Amino acid sequence: MSAGRVQQPTLIEGPSGPWLRVRESVSWFGHAVVYADWRQWLPAVESVEELRPLLGRHDFQRSTTLVKPDVRARFVVSRLLVRYAASAALGVPPEAVELAYKPGGRPYLRGCDQIEVSLSHTEDLIVVGLNRHGRIGVDVELSERRMRYSEVNRQMCTTAERALLADLPEPRQEAELRRIWTLKEAYTKALGQGMRMGFTQFGFDLSGRELCTPDGSPASHGEWTFGTFELGPAQAGRYLVSVACQDAGHGGVQDTAVATMLDEGFLGQVVELLQRGERQAGAAQVTSDP
Repeated sequence: MSAGRVQQPTLIEGPSGPWLRVRESVSWFGHAVVYADWRQWLPAVESVEELRPLLGRHDFQRSTTLVKPDVRARFVVSRLLVRYAASAALGVPPEAVELAYKPGGRPYLRGCDQIEVSLSHTEDLIVVGLNRHGRIGVDVELSERRMRYSEVNRQMCTTAERALLADLPEPRQEAELRRIWTLKEAYTKALGQGMRMGFTQFGFDLSGRELCTPDGSPASHGEWTFGTFELGPAQAGRYLVSVACQDAGHGGVQDTAVATMLDEGFLGQVVELLQRGERQAGAAQVTSDP
């Protein structure tokens, strides 16, 4: 990882960005993390006449099955945030980004396997991670979520973690448990395992930056970087966001523009789509001329 740490997540208040910051982060550091309050996106989303081109066929159809307005709006904004963030990294229009899903539900960019994506949301906050050096996982939870050590320690903590946490005062104990929980969620999401991987099989030190074996020994050799951030306005409730970011050591490409990152077949489809749109716009202009 270029900077040796996960970059501070960027607040995205609407479709206007700031997307240059995202592109620069992916280019310079190999990864970017963005977050948004889905309610802030509503005015822009509601003003769009046709969501299908932006969402894609699969996500648009799924959105029509969601009955509750808030659930549907949050789903739409979460998918738009992924597409806009990926489009910033790739240098293409958002509608040219094709979002697909692996069997476990993990999103990926069809035709562009050089950039990994991860998505998490809870309550009002949506978080998206992008990484061109390897896998990435993000997880978000409410900062004040109750988590009692006596009730969960044997299900989610390693022997070494229990030794570190057992004697802490209860408020600090709960705070550390929440941080450990989100870190483990983020890491297993990055691996594509989710809850299928037992949380007692790996752990973290109290810094939250070192992956450890159950006995507390280092389990990583620098290929993984972790970060935890508290985000969101205080009056609306704070959120804890953890990120697991891999540098697989393949170097990656410095240029993330579409012509570099996409395979030729997909790039050809994008070009054809844009050219078709230009031809249709030209024909409409000719028809409307007096």
